[in-house]
Amino acid sequence: MSSHDPNEPKHQDHQLIPDATNELKGIASEGMKHPSTKPVLVGAAVGAAAGWMLPVVGPVIGGIAGAGVMLYKRIRP
Repeated sequence: MSSHDPNEPKHQDHQLIPDATNELKGIASEGMKHPSTKPVLVGAAVGAAAGWMLPVVGPVIGGIAGAGVMLYKRIRP
């Protein structure tokens, strides 16, 4: 019996905060040339639009949430 479980999530050995920090540094330094910039901006726009429709959330919180979701999806595919 192997100790490797195929149902375990990938990248479990990495830390989320350092990975996100490195990704954000790459986005900040490379701008639109970085492969994560466009998906994160699209996520922010979609989140802002959704937040605009939901009066409790608002576009700013929605944009931050949308960008956060897309950044997470880029780090943890």
